[in-house]
Amino acid sequence: MPQIPEKIHELTVGQLAARSGAAVSALHFYETKGLISSRRTTGNQRRYHRDTLRRVAFVRAAQRVGIPLATIREALAELPEERTPTREDWARLSAAWRAELDERIKQLNRLRDHLTDCIGCGCLSLATCVLSNPNDAFGERGSGSRLLVEKRAGEKRAGEQRAGKQREEEQREEEKAAGCC
Repeated sequence: MPQIPEKIHELTVGQLAARSGAAVSALHFYETKGLISSRRTTGNQRRYHRDTLRRVAFVRAAQRVGIPLATIREALAELPEERTPTREDWARLSAAWRAELDERIKQLNRLRDHLTDCIGCGCLSLATCVLSNPNDAFGERGSGSRLLVEKRAGEKRAGEQRAGKQREEEQREEEKAAGCC
């Protein structure tokens, strides 16, 4: 990791990227989302204050644990005068996020514990799938690898098709029972 001399108080986007480990495009994105800020030189180049390194580290640490950028932005907005987060700030904010993180951990543990039951096809509409489709709620609407948002007309057609297939199947069973075919 390149070191920045103490006398340098502003960083170019390349220096900030090298020091923070974030891609230049990520830094630009963070700036458009209001997570970090820069000033422009007369040549229209971005310059970041050294404290931006800590803000980027804060953002990346929060992202790693699954906190959405909008929530991170709200947390940073609570700091006075866009101050760089301190250890105390991180402790306070992470305590506020603890319940959300605990719930996410529970979900991940459930996922881990039920992965062996998943056939890996991606449909997740099996009666035994407890990962994303408990009680096979989507299975009633048909099989497939994705859930399609259907218009009312489409749902009606699908219902009619299922009813027609069910009638055909019942008719075949009646014919078999009668010794036909």
